[in-house]
Amino acid sequence: MGCENYELFISCSLERGRSFRMELINVKLKKSRNDSYGIYVGQGAMEHLGLITEAYKDADRYVVISDSIVNPLYGDIVREKLQQATLPVDTVEIPAGEKSKSMATVVEVVSQLIALNASRKSLLVALGGGVVGDLTGFVASIFKRGIPYVQIATSLVAQVDSSVGGKTGVDTTEGKNLLGTFYQPKAVFIDPSFLDTLSERDFKNGLAEIIKYGIIADEDLFELLCENTAGIIQRKPNLMKTLIEHSCKIKAEIVEKDEKEGDLRRILNFGHTVGHALEATSDYRLSHGEAVAIGIVAATKISHKLEYLDETLCKNIISLVEQYGLPISIPRDFDTQKILDYMASDKKVVGRHLHFVLIDGIGKPFVTPDVPRNRIREIVDELKSW
Repeated sequence: MGCENYELFISCSLERGRSFRMELINVKLKKSRNDSYGIYVGQGAMEHLGLITEAYKDADRYVVISDSIVNPLYGDIVREKLQQATLPVDTVEIPAGEKSKSMATVVEVVSQLIALNASRKSLLVALGGGVVGDLTGFVASIFKRGIPYVQIATSLVAQVDSSVGGKTGVDTTEGKNLLGTFYQPKAVFIDPSFLDTLSERDFKNGLAEIIKYGIIADEDLFELLCENTAGIIQRKPNLMKTLIEHSCKIKAEIVEKDEKEGDLRRILNFGHTVGHALEATSDYRLSHGEAVAIGIVAATKISHKLEYLDETLCKNIISLVEQYGLPISIPRDFDTQKILDYMASDKKVVGRHLHFVLIDGIGKPFVTPDVPRNRIREIVDELKSW
């Protein structure tokens, strides 16, 4: 799947005397011009957070929402950059981790916003990974019936996936992201240098999403992943910037065509049907990327079992996931029926039919409600026996 390339070259003098190049990927939403926005990608993007003031000029204050891991690392520099606009800058910190994606945390954040006298003109700044971004977007969409927000994505998952597209949400005891809205940010800032402080586990989480994009949308990206495993694992800057840009452009193009997941956008759920159920079954001890990696393997095997995908490509995809140090099997102590129950309550269920994203080749995804329940159970049990 191709994507029109939008570039913005910004040259400036940084403290180290180097020129700065930023890639701008536009998300053009036809139904609402006001919801269109830019994704700014570049090493040193943090130096240009003044662009936030351009994204929303009418702000009366900024409120940075971050977590207990990211805020100590990057909170001060973000606040310093924002304070150059001579507006009040406050911070709301939440505990790090998936369990903060809850209505209890939403209520706590809203209470703090009220205490800070945040208004409908206040701008929320999501500084963090997928949890912070999803939560902040959700709060922004409901606080005083909607206030603006921007994303500063610090994890690889957020940089290649969750910060783009306007999906917000929180989890419930019944499953992941069952409460949420479609609410677009005013801008997204992605600085690959954030990856320098990312743990090995969190880095691999993001690789699972990139592998997903390669499989469903871009044969060149899939080949890049196959041929540069060592360099990508080493986080070589040029490779990482390329991967991030490829992923964002793919998602931007899909979101432009289908903002609210009416049809096309559902292909982005490849690997997520089983993946979300595994996250919930593990009480989120299994990370998002780990669960999606196993979900990719499950969807690939189902595609093969239903004779959509040949055996060689099936094995190549599973091998690629494994090469990046991601899991390809379900922990044996996971209860099969519990996994299936979570899948049954998934938001992708329509009229009692669970819609699966399958593939019949690289860049050839399709959505189908016709995956037999016994076939799903068979694959889950098979992956538990590996």
